[in-house]
Amino acid sequence: MVQLDNDCFAFGGPMMAVEPALALLAGRVGPVTATDTVPLTDALGRVLAADLIAPFNVPPHDNAAVDGYAVFFDDLAADGPTVLPVTARVAAGQWLGRPAVRGEAVRIFTGAPMPAGMDTVFMQEDCRTDGSSVTLPAGGRRGVNRRLAGEDVREGSVVLSAGRRLRPEDIALAASLGHATLQVRCRLRVAVFSTGDELRQPGQALEPGAVYDANRYALIALLSRLGCAVTDLGILPDRFEAIRDALAEAAAGHDALITSGGMSTGEEDHVKPAVEANGRLDFWRLAIKPGRPVALGRVRDSVFVGLPGNPVAVVVTFLRIARPILLRLMGAADETPRLIPVRAAFAHKKKPGRREFLRGSLTRGDDGALAVTKYPRDGAGVLSSLVESEGLIELPEDLAQVEPGMIVDFVPFKEFL
Repeated sequence: MVQLDNDCFAFGGPMMAVEPALALLAGRVGPVTATDTVPLTDALGRVLAADLIAPFNVPPHDNAAVDGYAVFFDDLAADGPTVLPVTARVAAGQWLGRPAVRGEAVRIFTGAPMPAGMDTVFMQEDCRTDGSSVTLPAGGRRGVNRRLAGEDVREGSVVLSAGRRLRPEDIALAASLGHATLQVRCRLRVAVFSTGDELRQPGQALEPGAVYDANRYALIALLSRLGCAVTDLGILPDRFEAIRDALAEAAAGHDALITSGGMSTGEEDHVKPAVEANGRLDFWRLAIKPGRPVALGRVRDSVFVGLPGNPVAVVVTFLRIARPILLRLMGAADETPRLIPVRAAFAHKKKPGRREFLRGSLTRGDDGALAVTKYPRDGAGVLSSLVESEGLIELPEDLAQVEPGMIVDFVPFKEFL
């Protein structure tokens, strides 16, 4: 069952800054506990439910890092080349089959187990051979071109921690340890719908006054990329009863519900009373631009997140507010995006006391230093600004003006993958 305290955020009052809001979320929302066991081929993007412990060393034995000749370092001449007989050949997946003896060289290939006692490998390019013997150059170092057992992973160590969202390299590491399956958190079940009589499905005729619903498709894509199991509830009309009933029905089979639009206090904004009819709406007005009207609450046992209606505000508030909530529900470890300090290549005035997110792209100045340019239009409905930008310029609450050359924080969109 989703954990969400009843006293999360009170309605009204002063607007809340972003960081206090996220800190409160961290203490109010707990993970959905169900787990599943999936094959490696289905594990990408899933959240690991238990620490993965290495059952053995990787590599399991000393092995050659190059194609060449394995020798005892102590057999090498101190003042010149060394000539040794080549007595055996070992390829990857093979063993010498006997103890190595002093005074011999073994032809060896990359990944092949080192003959017991031998500690050094010469690259074949550095050697001369007549078939039965090999001439090794002077100046070799003990242990060169030898990979040690456990050099990659030590037996008994935690190689992947619970809460990690699995990447391709994580799955490769699990496979190298012999795991065919992994224990992961069940996919978070999230229902999405839009509200608004003016909205139409893409592909439908667009009569005067109507607009196509872009927000729902943005949210479905963002949730899918996060690894959620998404249910599309479509567009709901601006009617209290329809929204109330849809929320109640969706809550029965989902861990979280996400809406866009209808979160203000106008006559046609019915989401707040519809949520309260089925549960509780703990609402805060964030000191943020774009995206001030954001809501958190619950409908029965499901977490409810209400996002603004403007397309840019939907994406920004999802990335910076909804995404941390969902990651906690998923049991994922903290994935706070890294901010890159870069030089501003623009001027901008902002209202002190709120955090602003501008759309921007990185450039490189004549001196080679990174700088960020601002997309020329700031409106929360300018969806093309997201498409034509590389990320968000994050301006803190206490800043009133950006001057060219000032250092500002930039977060690339790829940080939210």
